Amino acid sequence: MTEIRAACSPGEVRIAVTDHDTLLDAAIWRPGSPDGLEDWHVVRVQKAASALGGAFVLLEDGQSGFLSTRETLIEGALTAARVSRAAQNNKGLRLRRADMPTEAPSAPKLLERGPTPLDELADRYPEAPIFVDDPGIAAKLPVRLRPRLQRCQQAFDGALEADFDSLGSSDADLGLLTASFFPTPALVAVDLDSTGTPDFKGNVAAFPELARQIRLRNLSGTILVDPAGVKTRKRPALVAFLREALSDDPLKPDVLGATPSGLLELTRPRRRPPLHELLSSPQGLALSLLRTILREERPGQTLTTSIGLIKALESDPEALADFTSRRARPLDLILDPNAPPASWSLS
Repeated sequence: MTEIRAACSPGEVRIAVTDHDTLLDAAIWRPGSPDGLEDWHVVRVQKAASALGGAFVLLEDGQSGFLSTRETLIEGALTAARVSRAAQNNKGLRLRRADMPTEAPSAPKLLERGPTPLDELADRYPEAPIFVDDPGIAAKLPVRLRPRLQRCQQAFDGALEADFDSLGSSDADLGLLTASFFPTPALVAVDLDSTGTPDFKGNVAAFPELARQIRLRNLSGTILVDPAGVKTRKRPALVAFLREALSDDPLKPDVLGATPSGLLELTRPRRRPPLHELLSSPQGLALSLLRTILREERPGQTLTTSIGLIKALESDPEALADFTSRRARPLDLILDPNAPPASWSLS
């Protein structure tokens, strides 16, 4: 039976779609700082960039983005747009043209939020019940989804916690092979390896699990896969098998072929940030420490940590308020300018 399970903690909802013990999809939703995908805005044109195929624009909150369009835009003018790619990989928002509202505002304005990651997965699995462990999440969901909600004490059991946590690792077990993921600003490199003697069939057998890991981790952009133990001249024959393994991916990756050096090249559309960015960002680390304090019932009221984590916590007052409500006492934040980025202590 397919289920959507939403584990709620201060500032964050971790979402897992499961079929019995198999993890089918995963996502992270941060209600206090949404990624903005498909948000509808009125934006101001800052600078036309026809050579790049659009213009740089300014949003209501002061954030900037790039609007892709072939139309000529006048600098300083207002226009409507929707976010087509969330900020990620050190790149800002990408937007596309949209219809102006009937009553157009006189300044940049957010008109409507796009669907949340939970909305998106609920639409992808329309028959799946949605198990949540926090009644407050219901108020943040569209009315149409509320009949599918089912309350539970704990959305993630120990096995699901471990499966979800493993997605933050740079390695994955593919059965006969292992995969090591190396994200860079330009692309994601995937190295396949084996402690045994890998061969052509072993790579083919590993491709379905590799495709699942790419989807669960939401890896996107250009992805290069280095097969294990297959001679360069034979690697083009692997392309059809990798394409078949990726055929069920809702983002429809495009397997381009094998490079002259024998790397399998594919592209996967960038929409929401990849999971590793969400987990390793200052905000991801900050929300993780709040979850750790609650789960382990750690005593203490003064949190001493780095400037990055302090800024991340202060930028999400909704998360701090939820934490205080769950713990029944506030948290005092103390900055340690010499603390490593991810270190913290509670006293």
